[in-house]
Amino acid sequence: MPVVDAVDRGEQAEDVHQRRIVFVIFDGFQALDLVGPHEVFQYAGTLVGGYDCQVLAPGAGPVRPSSGLSVHAGYGVDALDPRGIDTLVVTGGHGVDRAVRDGALVEWVAAAGASARRVTSVCSGVFLLAAAGLVEGRRVTTHWSRADQLARQYPQLRVDCDPIFIRDGRVWTSAGVTAGMDLALALVEEDVGRDIALAVAQELVLFLRRPGGQSQFSVPLWSRQPSSDPVRAVVSAIHADPGARHGIADLAGHAGLSPRHLQRRFAAELGIPPAAFVERVRVEAARRALVDGEESVEVIARRCGFGTAETLRRSFHRQVGVAPSAYRDRFRTIKEYA
Repeated sequence: MPVVDAVDRGEQAEDVHQRRIVFVIFDGFQALDLVGPHEVFQYAGTLVGGYDCQVLAPGAGPVRPSSGLSVHAGYGVDALDPRGIDTLVVTGGHGVDRAVRDGALVEWVAAAGASARRVTSVCSGVFLLAAAGLVEGRRVTTHWSRADQLARQYPQLRVDCDPIFIRDGRVWTSAGVTAGMDLALALVEEDVGRDIALAVAQELVLFLRRPGGQSQFSVPLWSRQPSSDPVRAVVSAIHADPGARHGIADLAGHAGLSPRHLQRRFAAELGIPPAAFVERVRVEAARRALVDGEESVEVIARRCGFGTAETLRRSFHRQVGVAPSAYRDRFRTIKEYA
């Protein structure tokens, strides 16, 4: 279940004029990781007197993000003092794999992060924070497509790819692309309160709190692939008809194994018990039905194997972090405007 540490809404900035926000970019960064949060801070600054936003790259001058747009970095690592930074924001993007091998950049990030009040990353920018030794032992998130790589490369981290953003002490990490704007709004709210954050969200046509308990709402990448024919047969049967009877005895029949043997094999090959797998597949089926069809939540619950709307609601909230009706409202709107 996605959980994000609570932001203390009563904490106000002592003097927002002194808040220096430094964005770290590099060749191949994701442009929205910079532009989205930068706009949040800049507009907040027009309301409360100003954040001082600066953009740093390995060298000052034009920097090419993955989209091909040209972005100008006002500072290089040799020209910007890493001390005195309020909030360090490290962007992500495909170029981060090269950036972590840039010794001068990693050294600057390490020095800046050591004294900054807050250390943050957007998307795969957490790889640069990890290379700089700033997140060891922390609970962090990143874009779901990079989570396994992050966990492999930095086993000392506690990687959770479900939330949109996570706060662990002074370290804040976020999921991909637009999630950086959600993170920036939370940082503004921490600094100057909910009213200003809400005003920024309204001006930029954003959610102050994105629905979904901060879940990335990603496609189901939670499952490994089965490695044996018996378990593969069980997985196929569950996907073919999520609403069918899928008790352990039923699944064991598909596999041609005893229930106990199937339990062991399934957990060993997929990493979760059969019952948990069934629930997740059913939730995914319900997600699609909520967005694509007109059936009531009660009908969807029965068709997807939950029996009752209340059972669906509990499972849906546990897996997605939001009520089925709220999910439908949010994503049907997206589909209508797509």
